[in-house]
Amino acid sequence: MPLFQIPDNELIFPPLHKAEPDGLLAIGGDLSMERLLLAYRSGIFPWYNRKPILWWSPDPRFVLFPSELKVSNSMKQLLKKSPFRISVNENFAGVISNCSSIEREGQDGSWITKDMMAAYLRLHKAGYALSVECWQNEELVGGLYGVKIGRCFFGESMFAKVSNASKAAFITFIRQYENELAMVDCQVHTHHLASLGARFISRITFTDIVQRNL
Repeated sequence: MPLFQIPDNELIFPPLHKAEPDGLLAIGGDLSMERLLLAYRSGIFPWYNRKPILWWSPDPRFVLFPSELKVSNSMKQLLKKSPFRISVNENFAGVISNCSSIEREGQDGSWITKDMMAAYLRLHKAGYALSVECWQNEELVGGLYGVKIGRCFFGESMFAKVSNASKAAFITFIRQYENELAMVDCQVHTHHLASLGARFISRITFTDIVQRNL
């Protein structure tokens, strides 16, 4: 079945059930703020290395519910020692830049292109995208960023320059915002997030939660 080509001048996406088995839903369009917000509100996100833009809606979806956060005993002991300072929205540009440049096993290059960085910086300035920073001796050593709409946080990427930095940022963020979040979208499976309590739910369940918490 041919993929849906998004018209340049229309803010539309096809029905989610039209996605390929791997979750690929559509191609084309742009990274305007309006299109990105429509995508997240519809259970869709962009992920591509080079144009055209690829839009995804996997089934099942990997998510974390704040009440199900798992913190290992070793992480509990580490956090008690307070080796890091965790902040929110102190350096969004620094976080997304590090997420873009960090080397990742099994990946050739980054999907966080200059266009993607510019698009999420616009979302950040508009109050939709936020970053969580992990500092050690006032050096940015880890963090994460994503899009928050209503009571849903759509995680995009994280990085760590020292051991446990991204975990510390993530755990602290979830604890701090637990009462404001119904769900954290992790998009696709990683062992890192699974160890923190993330699990799969169906796409139908995911979109229902999103719609009820916008």
